[in-house]
Amino acid sequence: MNAYAQAQSAYAPAAAPTRTARSAEYEVIARISHRMNKAIKDDDFTALAEAIYENNKLWTALAIDVTDENNLLPDELRARIAYLADFTRLHSHKVLQKKESAIPLLEINAAILRGLKQEGSGK
Repeated sequence: MNAYAQAQSAYAPAAAPTRTARSAEYEVIARISHRMNKAIKDDDFTALAEAIYENNKLWTALAIDVTDENNLLPDELRARIAYLADFTRLHSHKVLQKKESAIPLLEINAAILRGLKQEGSGK
């Protein structure tokens, strides 16, 4: 190893940057949305069903979180998230029965991603 490589190694960050809860939420929602979108574009119902399953797990976790009495979000926002979780569950069932499109699920996730991005940027 030459001197440049040794110096670069010595002064490199010791660990990956710390992720915030908001950035972790953003990453999970974005990953699931990407999987749903790809499955729709590829017309792959099995992949879509798997992505919807993951999306439902996510929204169930969000619903549980906002119903916790220690949750610090404003009551109105908590109610909206609980409503979206319920809508997502019901709509997902219709998508899996091939009665509805998955596009509204992607639109909900996109709206949440926009909100997370705005709050994270201080706007």
